[in-house]
Parts: sequence; structure tokens; C-alpha cells
Amino acid sequence: MSQTVRTRPEGIDRALSEAYDTALLDLDGVVYAGGHAIAYAVDSLGTARAGGMRLAYVTNNALRTPDTVAAHLTELGIPTEESDVITSAQAVARLISEQVPQGARVLVIGGEGLRVALRERGLEPVESAEDEPVAVVQGYGGPDLAWGRFAEACYAIARGVPWFASNTDLTIPSARGIAPGNGAAVEVVRIATGAEPQVAGKPLPPMHRETILRTGAERPLVVGDRLDTDIEGAFNGEVDSLLVLTGVTDGAQLLAAPPEHRPTYVDADLRGMLTGQPEVVEAGEGFRCGGWTATAGGERLELEGEGEAMDGLRALCAAAWTAAGDGACELDGGKALARLGL
Repeated sequence: MSQTVRTRPEGIDRALSEAYDTALLDLDGVVYAGGHAIAYAVDSLGTARAGGMRLAYVTNNALRTPDTVAAHLTELGIPTEESDVITSAQAVARLISEQVPQGARVLVIGGEGLRVALRERGLEPVESAEDEPVAVVQGYGGPDLAWGRFAEACYAIARGVPWFASNTDLTIPSARGIAPGNGAAVEVVRIATGAEPQVAGKPLPPMHRETILRTGAERPLVVGDRLDTDIEGAFNGEVDSLLVLTGVTDGAQLLAAPPEHRPTYVDADLRGMLTGQPEVVEAGEGFRCGGWTATAGGERLELEGEGEAMDGLRALCAAAWTAAGDGACELDGGKALARLGL
């Protein structure tokens, strides 16, 4: 893919909720964490919806069904229909259905979300390699997924059955911190078999295709907390993105981001959907946003001024990304980020 290398976050003088017709929102780390709504999420999403923006919830977590997710969001105070939820289970089920006969048996290593998605595509979920499956699909099965399930996958794959994975996120946020995600479980099967799965979830094209097919979005904005799934998925789909700092990505990771991980916009939380975004402008040898000016020195990033922390972070992004070009910035930004409390 040939794209212009982004060297700074963009500015816009309209609220993002007015400039884009559909928000494609990640869930874990963006809307909720550990089942509880993240600060400002409920009110921000309600205001965006009332203003005419469609809200779609796009998750790599294949465990829960769309109706379960919708019910949970509604309980949190975010009215949601089943059709508003798009999961990696749906994306991988479509991918499988395009390669196997209608009604074919598929060995499921994961939760109910995968089984429902497979049935939606006219496929039959089965539980054992002895059930003669024509494909294996692996998705997040929760913390209590039995070790023997991985063995079933290995038995089938060893017989030449094609292997699919809903996603390969190595981690997943939980109420107690960061826990192993489906990608960690996929590695178990990969190591045991030497096989490589076909993957559907973010940041890969099958997930973006599933999202656009189900939402009909014409000018979507991807909203996420992960650089390697949400933001890279937007990059691959050639659509704009908003990174919020309520999940796994911190300031240091953002400054070091290679081109495919650089978001269009950066903000602290979902309130950023309701506002414009300040412009980052060149200022001598550096970049200014609000009251802050950032420059790239010989070994570290420098930050001068005062004002809103997010403005300082945007200026630092411009200095870091410009210095890095089409690579990853290796300059030390720790002292500058500490000034911002990030």
C-alpha cells in the first residue's frame, strides 16, 4: 500500500462527531474496562448519537455474542442494538464460509460468540477433531478455557484441516490489569503444530470489510486504544482514526509509532469525539500546539511551554514522527512526557 507518511496529528475545526458519519468504536479500553464504563464514555457517546452520528462497536473479542454485548452496553447507559455490534467472530465466520461448503463442520476453540457467528453463515460448530471438521477456528474463550481445547485444534490441524483465528491480540484489558488474549492462545497452537492460521480480526482487511458491510459507513472514524489493531486497521482500510489514552497505549508508545500506527487524531478519552482537534504547526525547528513547542534534539525530545497536556503530546508526536520519517522514533521522550503527567 502506498500512503503518505503521517508526520503529525491533524487538526480540524469541526467536532469529529459532525465531520464523520459513523464511529467504529473499539470496546475494551475505549468504552469499558473490566465490564465497567470508562469515565466520560456514556455521556460522550450519548451526545454524539444525539447529534446524528451512528455508533458501531467493533471488537476483536470473539467470546461474547453481539446481542450480549448490546445488552451490556445498554445496561451501562449506552442504548445499543444487536446490529450495532461487529465482532471478529463474525469476520472470521464469513472468511471460513467463503472457503468451505455450506453446512460444513467447523471445530470451535473458543466461546459462544464463535458458535453463533458460524451458524449465521450456515456452518455447523463441533467440539472434537473426531467430528470430521473441515476447518478449525480459534477465538478468545475467556480465562477458563480448558487446555485440552488446544489439543483438539492440534489434532485436527495435524490432519491437514485449515486453521482460522478470529484475532491475534496478545493481551486483553481486564478489571485487574492486562491479561493474555487470543493471540497468546494462538501461539500455543502455532508452536505445537508449526502451522499458520488465517486471521480475520483487526488490523487485517477481513474485519474492516465486515464492518463496512454491516454498517454501510461512508465516512467512518475508527476510535480505539491500540496502535497495532485499531490504528493499524484504520491505516490498512485507509480511513481516519482517533486514539484515546484510556486503554493499553501510553505516551511513549505513541511517540515511537511507525507510520502504520500513527493515528489521525489523539485525545485523552471519548470527549475528543465532541470537539475539533487543534492544529499542530511548524515553529522554527520544532512544532507548536496550543501553548507547547516540541523539538527533536540529538538524543531526546524537548518540550517547552505550558497548557493542556494533550496539546503537548500532539506537539511531541509531530517532533517524534517527523524525526522518525518512515521508521520508529528512538529519541527519549520520558522527561517531556513527565512534564505532561503522561
